[in-house]
Amino acid sequence: MTADCAISSRPVGTFRHEAVFYRGLDDLVDRVLPFVRQGVRQGEPVLVAMLSDRLTALGAALGSDAAGVDFVDMAELGRNPARIIPAWRRFLERASDQTSLRGVGEPIWAGRRPTEITEGRLHESLLNVAFDDGPGWELICPYDVEALPSSVIEDAMRTHPELSQGVDRSTEYAGHQHATDTFAARLSLPPSWADEIPFGGGDLAALRGIVSRLCERAGLSQDACEDMVLAAHELAANSLLHGGGRGLLRSWKGPDAFVVEVSDSGTITDPLVGRDLISGHAENGRGVWMANQLCDLVQVRSTSAGAVVRLFAWL
Repeated sequence: MTADCAISSRPVGTFRHEAVFYRGLDDLVDRVLPFVRQGVRQGEPVLVAMLSDRLTALGAALGSDAAGVDFVDMAELGRNPARIIPAWRRFLERASDQTSLRGVGEPIWAGRRPTEITEGRLHESLLNVAFDDGPGWELICPYDVEALPSSVIEDAMRTHPELSQGVDRSTEYAGHQHATDTFAARLSLPPSWADEIPFGGGDLAALRGIVSRLCERAGLSQDACEDMVLAAHELAANSLLHGGGRGLLRSWKGPDAFVVEVSDSGTITDPLVGRDLISGHAENGRGVWMANQLCDLVQVRSTSAGAVVRLFAWL
């Protein structure tokens, strides 16, 4: 099959974010290969983040050109989609002396949980917020139209300003507003049986003990318990400092995850919170950043009712 992934010219210093739609592994390779090979042969830094079977197939098709590509398993990098933008930032920083770079990232694939797909969609939208102001580079994001629901394909059109050649846009690109609206939307209500623990100043030590016992009761491993306790502590400390001096911790066990939620009356104005690289002395966003490194998935929303951060440990 002839690939129809665009190999385009673009203004220097701009970010080009394109969705590429494919049908099966062979078609994926056909569509991604020209984009990657051109970058390698032009001496550009190239990073490809996809599942391992995709990486193996693309590497075989590249032959000797594969030596010029950084391959990253998206199952590891994108386990929590909030970790992907920092990886792209590091890629750009490492190649800061280059005038042209390109990447391939597939954060949404068949088999991901609905909550993961929701956060993957937000991630795709936030890429535009993070990089539209420069530096310039090219990123293509593959979507398997045979394996993914049509709603996911429609969302890809909303979150990508560019689509692969020959694709009719059935849904308009929503720009930065899509990220803003999603970040300001309410999460689903916790179940009626969720544990609720209000907290205030002086309660952090007791709260850590409570979260630890809840994790153990849910059957989490010792390491997962320790990670959840630390993440919940950081978020509760943020509530005390920035959220009105008090907050509410909820927890519950679902069919595939143990969930801890911290909410308060504060406001988070930056939808990239916890997704940008943290400098040595920065305080803003450090708690959410740490939670993203510790937990399998993190959802952050800020509405008129306050801020909510939901932590997931997969069971």
